[in-house]
Amino acid sequence: MFNQTERLIAIRNLRPKKKQGFLKIISLFSFLGIMLGVAILIIVMSVMNGFRADLTEKIIGLNPHLIIQLKKENDPESIKKIVSQKYREVNITETITGEGIILTKNKAKGIIIKGISNKDKSQSFLNKEITKGSLNDFSKGNVMIGGELAYNLNLEIGDKINIVSSSFLDTPFGSVPKQDNFKIAGFFNSGFYEFDQNLIYLELNDSRSIFNLEEGKVDLEVFLKDPFLAEKYKEEINKLNQNIFISTWSDNNKSFFNALKVERNVMFIILTLIIIVAAFNIISGLTILIKNKTKEIAIIKSLGLSDSSIIKSFFLTGFTIGFFATIFGVIFGVIFSIYIDEIRNFLSMVFGINIFPSDVYYLEKMPSEINTISIGIIFFLSLVITSLASYFPAKIISKMKTTDALKYE
Repeated sequence: MFNQTERLIAIRNLRPKKKQGFLKIISLFSFLGIMLGVAILIIVMSVMNGFRADLTEKIIGLNPHLIIQLKKENDPESIKKIVSQKYREVNITETITGEGIILTKNKAKGIIIKGISNKDKSQSFLNKEITKGSLNDFSKGNVMIGGELAYNLNLEIGDKINIVSSSFLDTPFGSVPKQDNFKIAGFFNSGFYEFDQNLIYLELNDSRSIFNLEEGKVDLEVFLKDPFLAEKYKEEINKLNQNIFISTWSDNNKSFFNALKVERNVMFIILTLIIIVAAFNIISGLTILIKNKTKEIAIIKSLGLSDSSIIKSFFLTGFTIGFFATIFGVIFGVIFSIYIDEIRNFLSMVFGINIFPSDVYYLEKMPSEINTISIGIIFFLSLVITSLASYFPAKIISKMKTTDALKYE
């Protein structure tokens, strides 16, 4: 593609004379700009991919993969039987979910109440995430609460709490909210801050009582071997009985994942502009280099070197800067992404600030997931931008007339 003469000219262009020190500065800024642009793009994409993957994993662990909401005329047992017979690999549990308020001696907090059957507790995420207390103590009259909620309300194992539900009872004095006292049996830690400070678990009959529901009034939660097949199962189960409403874990968090997708795409576009801006340095550097070497270009053209060879040699000059800047940017970005949480901890310790607060981002550590496809796209995009930035200044040479360039020499 490039002959020896073209490569030699490109190498000489990359090592300008001392009096052309300004070109060295422009070349250096071009190199650093593209390198940092590529590295930052890889780091941001890795963090956002990791953020999405971690949140997806936690959401899948905390939520059922399918939720079947039954109408009054539906019998939960018959629906469970139909689904279980067709899909023997799934697990189905009963649940009741609602909102309420937890009252302690001097504090109150709005919460989400989730009721699960005592026989199904081993299938729930509680079986893995209990940090204090025992799942064996989870029974009628006892509750499991998030560790963050316990910390905020200053609660300990064995403490009594009062829970007020969103249901009302009619009394001679008017409607009053249903409430009851419970004993704390344990704390759980999902690693998802929003859940740990707002969620409590009750035994199924306790939740039915506090929400004043009839026997059999429950939702069904379906757990799959592969959560990412939830949409397929949803369509198939709907065909079995169209008198029920089914939602998947992705349906219940659609706005959240859409927001993450939009944010990732916007960040990609914005950060790509860094590479484009850095590429303008290549354009300006090559343009100045060509203007400074007008006489030399005219001489080698008069000696018989073709316009295309000269264009290719100057193109190779700019492309070399962009290529090596991209390579170093990829290496720097990947290494930074691998050790990003260690770097975050170091910077937090040095500057005494919390760079990644868990109450804002819902995660306890900064996630990172290196995606080879994303890196490949960034690498290719950087080379395309660099190639375009190198080609247009080099194209100026084809318009140069040898006689005009040598007129005053």
